[in-house]
Amino acid sequence: MSVVRWAWYSVALSAVLAVLHAAIAAASGSLAVAAELIHNLVDLAAAVAVLAGIKLATRKSKGFPYGLYKLENLAALGLAGMIFLSAYEIARDALLAPAAAVRAEGWMLVALAATGALPLVFGHFELRAGRAANSPALIADAKEYRVHVFTTGLAFAALASQWAGIALDRAAALVIVVAVAWTGWGLLRDAMRVLLDASLDAAALRQIREVIGADPAVTEIEWITGRNAGRFRFVEAGVALRVAGLEKVETAIRRIEANVRAAVPHLERVLLHAEPAASPYVRCALPLADPGGTLSRHFGEAPFFALVTLRRADGGIEEQRVVANPHQTLEKAKGIRVAEWLVAQKIDAVVLKEDVRGKGPEYVFRDAGVELRRTGATALAEALASG
Repeated sequence: MSVVRWAWYSVALSAVLAVLHAAIAAASGSLAVAAELIHNLVDLAAAVAVLAGIKLATRKSKGFPYGLYKLENLAALGLAGMIFLSAYEIARDALLAPAAAVRAEGWMLVALAATGALPLVFGHFELRAGRAANSPALIADAKEYRVHVFTTGLAFAALASQWAGIALDRAAALVIVVAVAWTGWGLLRDAMRVLLDASLDAAALRQIREVIGADPAVTEIEWITGRNAGRFRFVEAGVALRVAGLEKVETAIRRIEANVRAAVPHLERVLLHAEPAASPYVRCALPLADPGGTLSRHFGEAPFFALVTLRRADGGIEEQRVVANPHQTLEKAKGIRVAEWLVAQKIDAVVLKEDVRGKGPEYVFRDAGVELRRTGATALAEALASG
């Protein structure tokens, strides 16, 4: 179900609640019910504003080339203002209006119970739809319906107390003020965060960073930032790529953008600023026949690999370790699997005796920007010394 359709349903429900509360308030003379009527009328106007904001949010023009996404947040901001106005009206009447007789009848309590159940059910499903669509306007509207359930319950209690001869009408109205004002503050705070371009939440940024960092062409994520605009997200990141050449860089960027979009919902734009890798180190992989450092004549079938980090400045060894080949026992495509595994280790170069030109591993390494070096050395130290 579309966001716009939910907004229309909200308008219809607010109108129904307003009519029912108007009838009950007129017949009972209850200040609490009258306060809830004011609450409904404000929400009806706000629901119309939300609908307008949602319909205009995705429109683009020459004057607004990035769209009008923040209109949804403006709608949420307007809703917060209307809630504060409603709270003020309720408080003023509860504290200053002259006392009036309150009459309670059975049909009024039944109608009030219905006006509490309707927003409870509707708000539950609207909140799910708003979160699925990442729509701040729908989420704000659904949260406001939760307040309606509470405030209508207070009105119900105030009206029912008249049968017991207890005057709770004004006290219930004042409690409604507190509940309504608190919700208004939450909506105001959330809307202002987006309008002031506050960052995406830490969990979303962490997820995006993990997706970008997992790409084999990325050697480093230099910076990453993001923001919300309505129910959409915008992300920018600066990445260092080991691939060279315009075509390969563009291919890597398109792949990374697609992966980010697949992992994170409601992304309107992913903008990557790519720079060539400028690390002071070169990370090399060499296939070994044994842990002692004898080079293997084979690539995919090598039982071990040496992972060596060399300093670019003097060629010295910064770090060296030997790891087992996790794909040695595969029957098919072991060379490709080993190549993919090494790419995932962020290898910059592979030094090997076997000629893999025209084979699967070469294509994996080429797409990731990993350099292939042939060597005739028989030992690890000799291969590293010969460059």
